[in-house]
Amino acid sequence: MATTFEKLRAGDAIDGPAFAVSRESIRLFCDASLDYNPLHLDDEYMKGSFGKTNFGGIIMHGMNNFGLISRMITDWAYPAGAIHRRLETRWVKPVRPGDTIQPTGIIKAKQVTEKSRWVLIDVVVKNQTGEKVATGEALVEFPRDLFCQ
Repeated sequence: MATTFEKLRAGDAIDGPAFAVSRESIRLFCDASLDYNPLHLDDEYMKGSFGKTNFGGIIMHGMNNFGLISRMITDWAYPAGAIHRRLETRWVKPVRPGDTIQPTGIIKAKQVTEKSRWVLIDVVVKNQTGEKVATGEALVEFPRDLFCQ
């Protein structure tokens, strides 16, 4: 059942799909994004250090987190006639093959303006041990019914 703007409350949760990260899923994202950075493909390259950081192996594209969050928001918003308008994210921890990640969202605030209705959502992606790997904020618009104005 689709949600409605009127029923939403601050603190309501949105659960996204779990995603099992594998070398194959990383390679597929390389193909889809045309980003073949050795960070994502080359174990030998990743044995080195990057300044003060040593990843210890290949890592998933950060944009894959972004895509997973976008899917969660869209799957939640679209059936209600809402539109995913904005997403800002920060990558907190690298994601590696063998990790399982899952996005969640918490309704932070609602606002009604003259022309529309807005929902602000805190988003987080966690791995299988509950560690945050990405955080951010999304904005969803619940357009007013143009026929009822």
